[in-house]
Amino acid sequence: MDIGVVLQCTPPAARVIDLAKRAEAYGFTYVWTFDSHILWEEPYVIYSKILDQTRKVIVGPMVTNPATRDITVTASVFATLNEMYGNRTVIGIGRGDSAVRVTNGKPVSVGELRQAVIDIKGLTNGEAVEYKGNSIRLPWASSSRAGVWVAAYGPKVLALTGEVGDGFILQLADPSIAEWTITAVKEAAKAAGRDPESLQICVAAPAYVTDDVAHARDQLRWFGGMVGNHVADIVERYGESGGGVPTALTEYIKNRKGYDYNEHGRAGNTHTDFVPDEIIDRFCIIGPVAEHVRRLEELKALGVTQFALYLQHDDKDHTLAQYGEKVIPAIQETVLAKS
Repeated sequence: MDIGVVLQCTPPAARVIDLAKRAEAYGFTYVWTFDSHILWEEPYVIYSKILDQTRKVIVGPMVTNPATRDITVTASVFATLNEMYGNRTVIGIGRGDSAVRVTNGKPVSVGELRQAVIDIKGLTNGEAVEYKGNSIRLPWASSSRAGVWVAAYGPKVLALTGEVGDGFILQLADPSIAEWTITAVKEAAKAAGRDPESLQICVAAPAYVTDDVAHARDQLRWFGGMVGNHVADIVERYGESGGGVPTALTEYIKNRKGYDYNEHGRAGNTHTDFVPDEIIDRFCIIGPVAEHVRRLEELKALGVTQFALYLQHDDKDHTLAQYGEKVIPAIQETVLAKS
């Protein structure tokens, strides 16, 4: 299992770059960032600096969207980074949340997302695509390679993930929901004639290594609010139990009264009181090292190929170090030099 880290591009950018460098030194293999260019600094600029100051780590957005980012520009950015730094990028994409809503826009349709995945993948990997009536390609990108991983919760986006995505991003660590979504993605891939096992499965959730669980819950309650935005969209579309969506995902938002994107992704924000402790315990990973190892092994058994931890709380440095020094070594397979 790969271990990644998800960072906000909160200034100063030097701090974000420093965390990325230390993550690589600790054995993390992916560095992701939020992509919300109004709320935080522009991530695509920061990627170039991270790649320049690291050697192997793979970098990308969790997640971008085709509403605020023209797909041809997105493809060109990542193909350029690949040419500069040797194919060390990944493109996480979704329908659009904070970047769209802060500008009074709305998420793209499922059909639009599907086409964006196909076109961004094609262009970034040097292929020709049909775009606005023309066949276009990036003629200089023949050696560029990057996967497009789709963030999904609802049935229709889960299906398109299996049909056209290179990977699946689930932004919560609840085992029962992970099992349901992974099964849906793999069944869609199989029905589309693809090898389900070829897809990367990434679970992304906040992690806090600590013995003070109550404090960690307060620090991570923001995540339940963030997930609640997507869940509210699903409930609006399918109803509380429609579309086969498990109630384990939908029932906790009944007391949700709105959301202030000015506090999006911020520990201690003022509009997530509706998120109960039980949801935080299910969606996040909190506790001593042994609990993190147990939860990661549980996810790995479900077919998860990467856990990406949101490093968004008041003890970033300690959690990063604990993962590097204790958690990552504990989940790595031991290879004997002599037997």
